[in-house]
Amino acid sequence: MTKPIKPAALFATTALAAALAATSALADIRFWTTENQPARLERQEAMAADFEAATGIAVEVIPVEESELNTRATAAFAAGDLPDVIYLPLSVALPWVEAGILDAEAATEVVDALGRDTFAPGPLAMAATDDGVAAVPVDGWTQMVVYRKDLFDAAGLAPPTDFASVTAAIEALHNPPEMFGFVAPTKVDESYMSQVLEHVLLANGASPVDEGGFTGFDETKLREALDFYKTIADASPPGELFWDQSRTVYFAGQTAMIIWSPFILDELAGLRDSAPPTINDDPTTRDLAAATGIVTNFAGPSNADGAAWADSRYFGITADADIDDAQAFVQYAMDEGYMATLGIAPEGKFPVRRGNDDGETAFVDAWSMLDVGVDRKAPLSELYEASMIEEIVGGLDVGKRWGVAEGQLALASKIINSQVINRAFREYRDGEIDADTAVARINAELAEIE
Repeated sequence: MTKPIKPAALFATTALAAALAATSALADIRFWTTENQPARLERQEAMAADFEAATGIAVEVIPVEESELNTRATAAFAAGDLPDVIYLPLSVALPWVEAGILDAEAATEVVDALGRDTFAPGPLAMAATDDGVAAVPVDGWTQMVVYRKDLFDAAGLAPPTDFASVTAAIEALHNPPEMFGFVAPTKVDESYMSQVLEHVLLANGASPVDEGGFTGFDETKLREALDFYKTIADASPPGELFWDQSRTVYFAGQTAMIIWSPFILDELAGLRDSAPPTINDDPTTRDLAAATGIVTNFAGPSNADGAAWADSRYFGITADADIDDAQAFVQYAMDEGYMATLGIAPEGKFPVRRGNDDGETAFVDAWSMLDVGVDRKAPLSELYEASMIEEIVGGLDVGKRWGVAEGQLALASKIINSQVINRAFREYRDGEIDADTAVARINAELAEIE
């Protein structure tokens, strides 16, 4: 295992460590987590108890609603009462360094001690500061093109890795109402549509910001992406579509492709009674999982390298932290305790740290053996082929989001939340405006956002 940053004396007995953990007033450090569902909280408390047994450092695990995280952290910073470690989303990592809430130097020391080359490049790049990282990457996931590999193989189609291959598959497989070529979100006020549109635009190298702020979209890249999105929307069922229809139609075996998060992986295999596959009469069937392939890195005609839409979470060490103890806790959670950290929800927590001294892929291999599911359990490695596991994890190498690398995440988030792109696309798709008007309107309206 990786050498700890600060060795700590072991307590004489595990019983003593457990007793101290039970008394939050005696905790050495405080840990805020937004993973506050009871089962997930219980797993984090168990990991903290294991850490205390190994090091003698007591941790109080404090659940916080993600919607309240920024407000609470700002108030605690003003009062000089921040916790030592916070599990936080990408959206606040860099802004909190600028505000003085996070200690980037402490986080960078942890990453260096663990081995920078053991982390996926994408999450590190998204949290990069001038001389390190804002916080320590913990886990992440990439949005996926989920497709019927069996139908693609039977038709001699290439996997849907770019706009052209998706279009070719639609032409070959679209046969409504029995089979729709795609199910793309079209409900303008749903964040799912914003997310998928950003994915498509990223794939084509289209971004509305650079280091200086708003630039507007390159017109050619934007037009190509809008035309492609119209292709997949036109191959979708009628109606106002969002995530629910995408999953339902795919589970019924009535579409060849959707774009979804990895949280669909356990449901695909019939492990969740509230969302069963209906492709046959067995709601616990694994047939659909066996027939499914995924693509994480997706490319457009103006961006041959492609991109993966990624979300990452981080451990931030705060400005008020007991630095040594906080670093020791984060290092433990990312090494000896890493499977417990990922085991909170393995289907949506991909390992951003691939391995350690035990092997370059030790954590990926161990993660693939963690049970996923709700009403039934099984490891991902039992449900999906090794090549698919590699694709799932590999997307984090090239994971991107608008504004992150440019230091303009706050502006990019306002652009996404404005739903300007969603509305203009719908008007274009519905025949109310042409492509040139849609492009001009998007750039003009986004320019007004500050």
